[in-house]
Amino acid sequence: MTNKELFEALRMFEKEKDIPMDYMLQQIEKAIIIACKNYYGNENVVFKVDPEKNSFDVKLVKTVVEEVENPNLEISLEDAAKLNKRKKSAPGDELEIPLDPKKLGRIAVSAARNVIRQGIRAGEKGQTLIEFQSKLGEIVTATVERIDPKTGIATIRIGKSDAMLPKAEQVGVENLREGDHVKVYIADVKDSERGPHAFISRSHPGFVRRMFEQEVPEIYDGVVEIKSVSREAGSRTKMAVVSNNPDVDAIGACIGPKGSRVNRIVDELGGEKIDIIEYSDDPAAYISAALSPAKVVGVAITDEEKKSCKATVPDGQLSLAIGNKGQNARLAARLTGWKIDIRPESGFYGEDDEDDAAEAPETAIDEETEENTEAITEE
Repeated sequence: MTNKELFEALRMFEKEKDIPMDYMLQQIEKAIIIACKNYYGNENVVFKVDPEKNSFDVKLVKTVVEEVENPNLEISLEDAAKLNKRKKSAPGDELEIPLDPKKLGRIAVSAARNVIRQGIRAGEKGQTLIEFQSKLGEIVTATVERIDPKTGIATIRIGKSDAMLPKAEQVGVENLREGDHVKVYIADVKDSERGPHAFISRSHPGFVRRMFEQEVPEIYDGVVEIKSVSREAGSRTKMAVVSNNPDVDAIGACIGPKGSRVNRIVDELGGEKIDIIEYSDDPAAYISAALSPAKVVGVAITDEEKKSCKATVPDGQLSLAIGNKGQNARLAARLTGWKIDIRPESGFYGEDDEDDAAEAPETAIDEETEENTEAITEE
């Protein structure tokens, strides 16, 4: 390979792999130094390159001596005079001797190739890590490369890197197919011995949060703030929002004209219902709103430190407050961070007992619960 061909190959590699030429040249220099050490027993090497001129120059440095004891490290005065006719050398001087990398020997060249390969892998790993980290906490549009027929795990192509989307991180019963373009949320990035690994999800609450930030200009601008999101992917999401401008309706902004904004998100989530509620610094008001669509008669704080409370609802609203299989109460508890003990207004299920207070999902209800209603779209 000529110098010109080498630099053309490096430029192509830089374009295709996004690994800088300077980095690859550093790996080549490292490889040549190792090869010189193995072949000559001398690692004192001068490495000079000029990509603009396709110039590649390697020189082995030896010490000028009167009597040579180690030809790999030393050069005689006579030989030094032949190589450097412009300047007279003296014992102790260091002389740069042009080196042909082709003469390094098969073993040395093989070692050099291994160093370069390792450098390439390290460079690719570094670029992948940078690419993933730059997208951490964001939504990206990716391509489905492959679906495992047994596990349902999807191999997703993000830029020039791959990531795994487990079935549990997919939305409900959605059926992804090879070649599909899907939006995924970069939930976390880890660097391991096997290389960078991105944890991607479509079921993470952050996915819904970012979707609203993209769809609602008021959220992007900071006028409307998302305070909390709780989600059971594929089924239902509750989101608490607040307006930092009294002239802007936080819930209305998220819903959009004729529900256009929230509907686009619902479509992306395969019909997942979304309850948007008004956040309040008053725990009682916040918890009451979180239990919608049920109407709450009152909320009594039983232990502020442990964040537990009792919510009273009309008898006819009890099933609605609990939700199908406890879902509404469970999401409300996650949204607010409070343990919610839901009681009927009649008190039919027994006297209030502090020991009965439990997190909403654990509340015992014998009545058959009603199906959840459609997403709340308060004006």
